[in-house]
Amino acid sequence: MKILKLFLILAAFLMIPLLSHAAQDVKGSKDHPLFTRMPGAHIAIYDEIDFVEQSFRGKTKDVKVEGYKYEFLYKLEKGTSLGNIIRNHTKAIKDIGGEVIFEWASGATMRLAKDGKEVWAEITGSGDRSSKRDAYELTIVEREAFVQQITSTDMLDSINKTGFVAIYINFDTGKSEIKPESMPAIDQIVSLMKSNQALNVSVEGHTDNVGDAASNKALSERRALAVKNAVADKGIAPKRLTHAGRGQEMPVADNRLEEGRAKNRRVELVKQK
Repeated sequence: MKILKLFLILAAFLMIPLLSHAAQDVKGSKDHPLFTRMPGAHIAIYDEIDFVEQSFRGKTKDVKVEGYKYEFLYKLEKGTSLGNIIRNHTKAIKDIGGEVIFEWASGATMRLAKDGKEVWAEITGSGDRSSKRDAYELTIVEREAFVQQITSTDMLDSINKTGFVAIYINFDTGKSEIKPESMPAIDQIVSLMKSNQALNVSVEGHTDNVGDAASNKALSERRALAVKNAVADKGIAPKRLTHAGRGQEMPVADNRLEEGRAKNRRVELVKQK
């Protein structure tokens, strides 16, 4: 009996480091700064991939996003409501100005566009929202907003050759305020117009085919007007500038791919006689 007790005590001491280790994060892992982990959770699986194309679940179809990818599997010490896990993450993204793209019974797709970066995240579990979970998966892809490096000379060359030039101005989704990282492009348009006093242009907005066609056309017109006004505010006579919204009517790339949709979201300067 004494030998058995001694064995049980020894076994218990041997189990302590194992139990402690089980609750530790996997070596080299860290939380993403966008989300706070659920109470009692630790990272059981972690991976980073420098550049990858990842599909995120959307309302009607998947959205493909290219960028730096983080993968997490969080394990919990005890079962937590899947609904609570999802709500924790969707609230976190909304609190910092993000949006929930799509939410279903066992997960959610989220997006944050801020400070020249675009971050997509998807949290997934299994079962219905009331089911208890002892683990959940989190996938995050960071995509840098595209910043076009274009000079007034480049613009003039394109206008002389084709009669127009495509310029990529960054806006938040559904909005027409020009983002700060696109102001150098605005400055180059101003330089173009000042150096070529006989040049008059139509500023024409274009979108991809995501969403309603009528709404896209209205949005493209607001964005074209925003660019026109930004150029005029820097000293270019308004009579040299007109604007129009073309919406999704004139794609230059395949809207089935995110890369193509990004090319279609553009502003063109079209030479006027």
